[in-house]
Amino acid sequence: MLISLTVGKVDAGVAVLLTEDKRLIEFPSILLPPSITSGSIVDITVSRNFDSEAAAQKSFQTLQSSILSTYGQKSPQPPTIRCRNATQTSVVLEWDPIELATADIRSLSLYRNGSKAGNIPKPMEMTSTKMSGLAVDTEYNFQLVLRTSAGVYSSEKLTVRTHKMTDLSGITVTPGMMAPPLRESLSGAIDRIGAKIAENVRIDTTHFVCMEGRGREWEKAMEMNIPVVRPEWVEGCEREGRIVGVRGYYLNADPKLRQVGQGVGLQQSPQRQQQQRRESQGQGSSTASIPNNQLPNRSRQDIGTPTSANNLRVSNQPPPPSPPSEGGSPAPPPPAKDTPKAEIDAQLSPSESTISGPVSPEATSAPSYGASSDRIDQQPYQNFNASNQGDGGTPPKPEENASMVDVAL
Repeated sequence: MLISLTVGKVDAGVAVLLTEDKRLIEFPSILLPPSITSGSIVDITVSRNFDSEAAAQKSFQTLQSSILSTYGQKSPQPPTIRCRNATQTSVVLEWDPIELATADIRSLSLYRNGSKAGNIPKPMEMTSTKMSGLAVDTEYNFQLVLRTSAGVYSSEKLTVRTHKMTDLSGITVTPGMMAPPLRESLSGAIDRIGAKIAENVRIDTTHFVCMEGRGREWEKAMEMNIPVVRPEWVEGCEREGRIVGVRGYYLNADPKLRQVGQGVGLQQSPQRQQQQRRESQGQGSSTASIPNNQLPNRSRQDIGTPTSANNLRVSNQPPPPSPPSEGGSPAPPPPAKDTPKAEIDAQLSPSESTISGPVSPEATSAPSYGASSDRIDQQPYQNFNASNQGDGGTPPKPEENASMVDVAL
């Protein structure tokens, strides 16, 4: 197609061309002949280049396919979280390596029960984490949230329940320096309680068991703040049927700190503590405990308000007279506290002496008292009546300065 145009104005970069119907067309001056001036007429041939058009279209399609395959078909994958190990107070979580495709990672966060617990450091390298300080036998929900330049991707919620104190399956032990026989015994005890053995210290290792604090694995356990205990700790867990504290099982710990027996960790009753204090004093004689409901009727009337669960006070007032005996005279009252122990012992027969040593069930089946310098011990109440009767059958008068007497139960 041939078109004739008139040059109207020529500038350094653009020339103005006029059509026959006086339309203006801007045309690059560099494409016109050098001798062109205003008023010149130029002929321009216009045609379509199909070959060049096809080549350009093909190049464009190739570029579009490359962009689609690179950025349109692959996208970041949501993380997959799972539980690796659980104990009474901790949970070890792990997940597959993060797949970002062509996106850039911004953060990887861990949520616990709907609240953010923290960000995972080095999310492209780390694939596990440990949550500590949890409550015993409690259910928790965990979720990972991945934020990238292509969007936000969340994992499915994972429900984990911490173990009970009697569930020892979460214990993972790494053995250290010890003799081969002791190691075999340790392996047997671990199998019996349902725990696991890891040859190397890992994130889910709960205890490092050894006899000597040295070696590469011991150093790694110290860096990771893993408790280093003796093999007796595993035996203690097996004996108690529950997880026990590690305080008394450290390498340099005092064995006296180990609590042995059922109900470890429970507070002892006041009666038990009082009994242990008496035993620790090493006294030669022990006093049998007499429940209040087993005291004789006459002595029960003399008991005032108890000062504690184990100590009662007896008034110094004389008890009411007992029924007359066969001789017609009433039975005398018990002796006052100020009566010397030697005098009372002299009046007692050999079969009525003070009880010493462990108390048998027969001794505690009947109420009894014993005379001592500070309290009435296990001695039948009736013996005082029989031993304090004078030749004439007249009961002795209680001393005026008789004071309150403690009865130990």
